Amino acid sequence: MQLTIEKLVYGGDGLARLPADEHGPGKAVFVPFVLEGERVEASLLEQKRSFARGRAETILQTSSQRVQPQCPYFQRCGGCHYQHASYEHQLEIKAAILGENLRRIAKLEQEIEVTVHPSPPWTYRNRTRLRVRSAPEFALGFYKIGSHELLPVEECPVSSPLINRAIAAFWQMGRGRAVPGGICEIEFFANAEDTQLLIEASCEPGTPSTPVREWAAALPTILPEVAGIVVFKSSGAIGTAEPKQMAASGAREITYRTDRAPYRVSAGAFFQVNRHLINELVGIVVEGCSGDTALDLYAGVGLFSRALSPRFAQVIAVESSQTSHADLLYNSPANVKAVRATTADFLRSPGSKLRPDLVVVDPPRSGLGESVVRSIVGLGAHRMTYISCDPATASRDLAGLLSAGYRIEQVHLVDLFPQTYHLESVFHLAR
Repeated sequence: MQLTIEKLVYGGDGLARLPADEHGPGKAVFVPFVLEGERVEASLLEQKRSFARGRAETILQTSSQRVQPQCPYFQRCGGCHYQHASYEHQLEIKAAILGENLRRIAKLEQEIEVTVHPSPPWTYRNRTRLRVRSAPEFALGFYKIGSHELLPVEECPVSSPLINRAIAAFWQMGRGRAVPGGICEIEFFANAEDTQLLIEASCEPGTPSTPVREWAAALPTILPEVAGIVVFKSSGAIGTAEPKQMAASGAREITYRTDRAPYRVSAGAFFQVNRHLINELVGIVVEGCSGDTALDLYAGVGLFSRALSPRFAQVIAVESSQTSHADLLYNSPANVKAVRATTADFLRSPGSKLRPDLVVVDPPRSGLGESVVRSIVGLGAHRMTYISCDPATASRDLAGLLSAGYRIEQVHLVDLFPQTYHLESVFHLAR
């Protein structure tokens, strides 16, 4: 059937509608790899009660913003979603999606100007995780789109040049049977200068430890840029927070230098992935802020709390991960107090009865949730900065904050993930 794409929605798909019938207006159809205004000949792949999914077989009317994808794996690899759109149009798509979520979920009625911060559209990732297959033949790659089937990949144009050299080296080792069986995942993390790598690997349960230890010890001689490698034992269980270390060689951490400070980042710790925009993101979060006390929730290794420390008499940084908290302690100057706790537990504790001048939150994709929003409101801070990687959960949390008397003063869209539907946003709130 022929469909006209109305707009793009969060998740990367285009939205079209089936023809209306006696039951009412046509249901929504979600079609990937299309652009707004395009007319396509599509096949229906799945029909649900309230929506359907389709595939564009032919583009009958092409958007002027459509470009030739640069990656040979695009539309098969599940990592990128927008390579068929010009980069300028990708930013327009994301700004429109962010604005729609704020209107629909946060019930934001007034028009808010969104300041867009673009990134170099390629080679921006400092961290890339790939799946490894040992049999029947070696393969390194990503999952195919919409599946858990491995797509062998020998290059990744959104990853840094050093990471791409490491991918090529691993293919060479794998073809030479120099990668031990049992390794199921490999992650490359490059420093800010793209000159050193920290490698994390995961092994399937029951993998013999001796060949893995020997391989880890030999790897820096094969790939000189490797500062260290840490191999974790996968438990096979979902949600295991701190996997057990199986082998290691060289450094267990890497120093990531930013304009404001260097940070120790250990294997297993979270750090922002866009090597071009980290300094800009930190600047957006901390510029114009000062006072007696700042509270940094979901602090990670201290990216924001370290930058806040010259501006506040004290900073309280809260992080639940043991690995990230250890780095947070190491990276914190004397006026930063690093607390190991979940945000929810910290806000329920007697020690949280402080009155901060500023609260900074950078929650996971699931957002804050209703109870944490209530606890933050109870702190009485006059200013708050909310960093989000999901516009829907951010809009839900913002609805609670707005109803409690906060107002949005600034909205920033920081494009940490070009070529994908993912978007990072920063909200400055006051009351």
